[in-house]
Amino acid sequence: MKNVDYIIVGDGYAAYFFAHQLILHQKSFVLFSANKKSASRVSAGIVNPLVLKKFTTFWLAAEQIEFLTKTIAEIESYTGKNYLINERIHRIFHDENEKTLWCGKTETEELKGFLNPAFETLEIIKNPFGTGEVNHSARLDVNAFFEGISSYLEANDRLIHEEFAYTKIQDSTYKNINFKNIVFCEGMAVRANPFFNDIQVIANKGHHLKVKLSQKMNHHYTLKKKHFLFPLNNDVYYYGGTYDPNERENVIDDFKTEELITGLSEFYLHDFEIEEVNYGFRPTVKDRRPILGNHPEHQNYYIYNGLGARGILNGCYFSKELYEHIENGKLLMAEVDIKRFNK
Repeated sequence: MKNVDYIIVGDGYAAYFFAHQLILHQKSFVLFSANKKSASRVSAGIVNPLVLKKFTTFWLAAEQIEFLTKTIAEIESYTGKNYLINERIHRIFHDENEKTLWCGKTETEELKGFLNPAFETLEIIKNPFGTGEVNHSARLDVNAFFEGISSYLEANDRLIHEEFAYTKIQDSTYKNINFKNIVFCEGMAVRANPFFNDIQVIANKGHHLKVKLSQKMNHHYTLKKKHFLFPLNNDVYYYGGTYDPNERENVIDDFKTEELITGLSEFYLHDFEIEEVNYGFRPTVKDRRPILGNHPEHQNYYIYNGLGARGILNGCYFSKELYEHIENGKLLMAEVDIKRFNK
């Protein structure tokens, strides 16, 4: 029989950032990952402190950006690689009114640190009104992040590539493993979890394209108009992703593919080839806050879910909040506590 402090169940940002907290604090654990195509693993990896439709920020944005930078450096100490790509977001303005709005918000206390007041006009793309740079923005090398941490976990006998079987759990034992705590970080798969399947998680489906551009960009930015465009490798670029909160089938939606093609064609006026179409289901919540906390009857069974479209920032920041809650009794913020659904 094996004894561990934690079992983690999940494939995405919540599971992997929480695993980092356990590594940092030298806790014993195993992570069950079935290598599913989670929303995290097909995400763009955008690190963005703003809502770029309205040029506003969001709850705890500055704190989350700072904590992510610190966390990625900690992960580098044991994987040997920093997965943060410091290429800024450039917002392509639709018209002069947007530029005026941007200028006005650069003078506000809340936004002046995020909105660069200097504009640029970029080559290759159509941007007659120029672009604005988002300070402190970046993106995560998503594939390398999951591969790097997975390799570390495998080398230290902490990763089990296996579907978690709920019927095999008995109190604080799972098969041949005794655990102190178990944390379910399953995204939309929580609907099949008999302990937390009453949680109202909404599937927000997102599509993206991988495209080969006939004319390569000569700058190192992430472009944003309706969606994000940035380079991957071998002249292949990522463009996406869409947002669709309606319950749709687990297949590629052609009308969303067309939406992406139209969106890219609006500012990239050259030929491009679609190399791949992909999608994922983001776990979202009506109040747009993550879900943290324990089961009312099984006190050492925890949920970490509902990261939404900001999976990297939410997943990183609240992993420490959950760890401190479990280990040190720190009260969870009311905004993310699972108990808020009982009101």
